[in-house]
Amino acid sequence: MTEAINRQDFLPVTPEDVKARGWDGVDFVYVTGDAYVDHPSFGVSIISRVLEHEGYRVAILAQPDFRSADDFRRFGRPRLGFLVTAGNIDSMVAHYTVSKKKRTYDYYSPGGKMGLRPDRAVIVYSNRIREAYGDVPIILGGLEASLRRFAHYDYWDDRVRRSVLVDSRADILTYGMGENILRRIASLLDRGIPVRKIRDVRGCVYLAKRGEKIHFPYVETDDYDVLKTDKRAYTHAFSTEYRNADAISGKAVVEYYGDKMLVQNPPMPALTREELDAVYALPYARSYHPDYEKMGGVPAIAEVKFSIAHNRGCFGACNFCAIAFHQGRTVTSRSRESVLEEAKKITSLPDFKGYIHDVGGPTANFREAACDKQKTEGVCPARKCLAPKPCPNLKVDHSEYAAMLRDIEALPKIKKVFVRSGIRFDYLLLDKDPTFFRQLVSHHVSGQLKVAPEHCSGAVLSAMGKPDISVYERFRKEYFRLSAEAGLEQYLVPYLMSSHPGSKMEDAITLALWLKKWGYAPEQVQDFYPTPGTISTTVYYTGIHPLTGKEVYVARDYKEKQMQRALLQYARPENAHLVREALRYAGREDLIGNSPDCLVRPAHGKTASAPKKPGARKPVPHNKRASASPRKGASSFGGQHKKKGKSK
Repeated sequence: MTEAINRQDFLPVTPEDVKARGWDGVDFVYVTGDAYVDHPSFGVSIISRVLEHEGYRVAILAQPDFRSADDFRRFGRPRLGFLVTAGNIDSMVAHYTVSKKKRTYDYYSPGGKMGLRPDRAVIVYSNRIREAYGDVPIILGGLEASLRRFAHYDYWDDRVRRSVLVDSRADILTYGMGENILRRIASLLDRGIPVRKIRDVRGCVYLAKRGEKIHFPYVETDDYDVLKTDKRAYTHAFSTEYRNADAISGKAVVEYYGDKMLVQNPPMPALTREELDAVYALPYARSYHPDYEKMGGVPAIAEVKFSIAHNRGCFGACNFCAIAFHQGRTVTSRSRESVLEEAKKITSLPDFKGYIHDVGGPTANFREAACDKQKTEGVCPARKCLAPKPCPNLKVDHSEYAAMLRDIEALPKIKKVFVRSGIRFDYLLLDKDPTFFRQLVSHHVSGQLKVAPEHCSGAVLSAMGKPDISVYERFRKEYFRLSAEAGLEQYLVPYLMSSHPGSKMEDAITLALWLKKWGYAPEQVQDFYPTPGTISTTVYYTGIHPLTGKEVYVARDYKEKQMQRALLQYARPENAHLVREALRYAGREDLIGNSPDCLVRPAHGKTASAPKKPGARKPVPHNKRASASPRKGASSFGGQHKKKGKSK
């Protein structure tokens, strides 16, 4: 909805908008693969508003026609340069499922329409800009650029691709959260410093000749020609990159391309609380551009319009998650006053119904650095704060977060405040003060709470960087006890993942039996999706854990992945043949039968055959990948009988 919103509330999207502001040109053209939504959940909106606040004139070129260079000339040559991003997510993830099938809906495009951005968007956009304007400065940013800043395994091509900076022919790639990086770059460009002379800004990646001066202490990886064929070298390179992703302890990282070197400067320090507050106080329109109204709007706004992001970074650092490589493992957060002010703005929106949908972030219940040491020495390069066991130095405190939620709920016009982004349940259980857990269950759950045990096998959870399943089971027990105490019928939505590196068929069977024990019947399951920038993707490609050097089993065969996934939904009739096949493959025919302990009945007219030895039968090779459903809309499991009422 865009009631009471007009185009003057947004940055220019047409030459006419530029003229209406009285400008004779623009300083930056910001090219994005997403539709233009001026909301602080969208990176383009934050960076453009930050630059506007610094006095720069920014125009938005959203989802340009990428089939020629014509649309990239819409605003003329910008005075300082082009900013380029694929949007809020990687363009390949936006376009393809884990089975490499074309998606049919794009949440970040008007009306959900597909085809409005290209595959590998930052490369295509940058090359079109070069066609239009030759040597104009081009600065890449956003998730796609950030996670593909080095040579990286690409799941869709099934090979190691070059850094997107090399393929795009851009001048600078910015990684991580870009506010202070872009402030610094813009200032240097404005002072007349040539873009190819900008070499000392943290959070930047650039190409230079071998032997050129590097402004920071650095470590080296290898030449791309080695990395693309030598899996041990690739694993070592990723380990080096991961261990130097901290703003305090990280060094510059150098990767070679023939006679050139790609240099990643150390990360830009995370924004302070005061800086974060200032970013979220900027004048966002908090909606999609009104030009999209006739097209049905932009679906992605629905998830965030009445939500508040209060933190950044995540020290949970699950191996399959790219946050550690992008936002970093150091947690920073906004002040209670800043969050309350945003909540008041939300209550003034014309379609606000009284419910704040979320006060969260990468992990909702993190507010501070994991320990005091992180503030002065940085994060531990190869150790995790929570898994496999909590670090003794870990600080656990939910008091500020709990008080902030209560303050928001006390505001006029607000009926309920929910927490819908991920809760780190193992961190929650470490809090000796039960106040927040009780408050969460009784006030901030909208009928169901999303949590992520992901698996139950110890071997798989270790490969994921997750705690033992006994931790989740303790959380589950206490959650339902507190729900009953509050007289509420509430549920848990546990996220589950199949075929993650480390998962053998035996592990998938263990998970199926665990689901049967608890009476869980997941409607949707996420098959592991190897996206750039994660430890798990490196393991998927190489079979080697980059932080330990140990070999890890990887299910890459289509048929085996299909069987592992079917086991998680063993009760579905359409999966029965795959479940039987999986059990025979693993030598577990004892689980095929009509007894309550079995997972699946025998095929019609047949009886279960005698068990075979494990490994007696090999999975059938296949060239395709198993499909997976998105995590949104996962079913709720483990209900508690209703007593007095139900949260909305």
